[in-house]
Amino acid sequence: MKDYVICMDASGDILREIAKENDIAFVPMEYSLGEEMRTSRGCEDEGILKKFYDGQRSGDLTRTSQISPFMYEEFFRDILKQGKSVLYFCLSSGLSATFECSMLAAENLREEYPDQEILPVDSLAATGGIGILVEKAVDNRKNGMGIRENYEAVQALVPRLRHYFMVQDLMYLKRGGRVSAATAIVGSALNIKPLLKIDENGKLVTIDKKRGNKAAMTALFQYFKENYDSETGKTIYICDADTPELAEELAEKVKTDTPDVTVRRTMLSPIIGAHTGPGMLSMILLAKG
Repeated sequence: MKDYVICMDASGDILREIAKENDIAFVPMEYSLGEEMRTSRGCEDEGILKKFYDGQRSGDLTRTSQISPFMYEEFFRDILKQGKSVLYFCLSSGLSATFECSMLAAENLREEYPDQEILPVDSLAATGGIGILVEKAVDNRKNGMGIRENYEAVQALVPRLRHYFMVQDLMYLKRGGRVSAATAIVGSALNIKPLLKIDENGKLVTIDKKRGNKAAMTALFQYFKENYDSETGKTIYICDADTPELAEELAEKVKTDTPDVTVRRTMLSPIIGAHTGPGMLSMILLAKG
């Protein structure tokens, strides 16, 4: 049943081939590198991402722009005109107003297109967490689920998502208002690598700190060990902001420990990378019930 389109915004990460094979539509999002404004339309080329993170390392400031309800209306209308409905996965409401804006757009379009639906999913997630939910939605659609049933099925998975990640410099998160100034200053001292998670409300919280990258990466592996449940989902995402050596080492540790796991390796979207900085490494999975 393909009477609906599965969408995600450009803050999410998913393998390019999966997005292409399943006609995943991306809501574009704007970001800047220094004085240059850019538009991300999802699954950025790795060369572009490398340049982005190199720019951050060189001192270029990065920021993102909010998607307005009008922008959502324009995007959704193009799909509705085709006679199709929309199942949309957006960035956590605890990190952005995207969910609220998409809901306003859906309400505004309801009278104009009464025979179609727009169902935004508040993922309470980012990066590969959105990718995991989209993959589940794709499988559900292939198995014949209509849009409403699929919406309810993926909504039920949201509380099981787990995002754990390390950052090199909390000042990026501080600039975007995601953590306090005090937390950022303490975390940036003495090669301390803060470990954070997205909590049950979709907000960022600091959960630990380790001295050095290897210790932080090992902690991410332990979070995998504590939370992985093959019955809930065998796919995990390891997303990195241009730190491929650590990401590959983490992936190998996971695959050696748990051979049945499916590891998706992607570079981090610039929409999230603008707020986390270069060198971020994440472990994202569906956890035990």
